[in-house]
Amino acid sequence: MEPGVFGTLTPKQEELVNLLNGIGMKRNVAKVLVFLSDLPEASSREIERGTDLRQPEVSIAMRDLKEHEWVNCRESKTENKGRPVKIYSIALGLNEITNILEEKKRQEAESQITMINRMRECIES
Repeated sequence: MEPGVFGTLTPKQEELVNLLNGIGMKRNVAKVLVFLSDLPEASSREIERGTDLRQPEVSIAMRDLKEHEWVNCRESKTENKGRPVKIYSIALGLNEITNILEEKKRQEAESQITMINRMRECIES
């Protein structure tokens, strides 16, 4: 799956974003994750352009992805004397992340079924 023109995602990427969003992932996090999954690495600025998100939105999404340990981050010095540029890469493949999300949703469903069964016990007693 090749990334779309900067600022747009391909229809397949958009579908993945919508599916991730549908199971509870924040839309901006899903956009960044899907965008990065098709590249070896990308700078913050490239992610902004590729996902059509603003810098603060990318930073917030990255914080979430780093908490899950789904992205790697390194700094690259610029030719100018400014701040180093952050370069991101995906740490786990989308298949692995899908497995993690599936397990989490299974645990949530089991927990809710347990509570429903406990409700039944309380009602019947």
